[in-house]
Amino acid sequence: DKIDNKDLEDANIKVMIGTEKKSRVITEAEKKLTAYHEAGHALLSKLLDPTSRVHQVSIIPRGRTGGYTMHMPEEDKYYTSKKEMLNDIVVLLGGRVAESLKLDDISTGASNDLQRATSIARSMVAQYGMSDSLGPVCYDSNEEVFLGRDYGHAKNYSEKTAAMIDEEVESFLTRQYDKAREILTKHSDMLDKIANLLLEKETINEEEFEAL
Repeated sequence: DKIDNKDLEDANIKVMIGTEKKSRVITEAEKKLTAYHEAGHALLSKLLDPTSRVHQVSIIPRGRTGGYTMHMPEEDKYYTSKKEMLNDIVVLLGGRVAESLKLDDISTGASNDLQRATSIARSMVAQYGMSDSLGPVCYDSNEEVFLGRDYGHAKNYSEKTAAMIDEEVESFLTRQYDKAREILTKHSDMLDKIANLLLEKETINEEEFEAL
């Protein structure tokens, strides 16, 4: 009778994302930027996959993040399709795109998003053979080799192929960035509604998001 669902929810978020930074002073400009950034993630997630459950969206700083969008998976997955991975990249780039569209500027807040999106794109090209131009070849076997004092990854392809992989990764990211921009431009009014509700309430739950 002392612990309810809200306590469990708060504990779960604290473990997954970090401790809420209640003492941090946030400017209105920062709040607005974070609101549009997270709104971009959440909206793209729902538009690309209507069955996606956006469990919570917040602009309250936690851990190393200025805000967060939390998804609730419907089921455990053993495999991920090419389409799903491309959609994941679109969603990850959605925060940066929303900043650019609505604030006519971009921030360092998308740093982790860009790292994750780039990692997915590189895995698709070099590990899973999902590039049409490079074909169904695995270039990155993740095999470790001993290099003197340290371990490094074996590289069993030429500099020319490495350049082609880099170009294809950039192409994947650019195409998905353009797709994110096209979708958010089309649904600009909804992006505003989500961001404004975040500015008003700071955290919105699944029911509130679905109602919008």
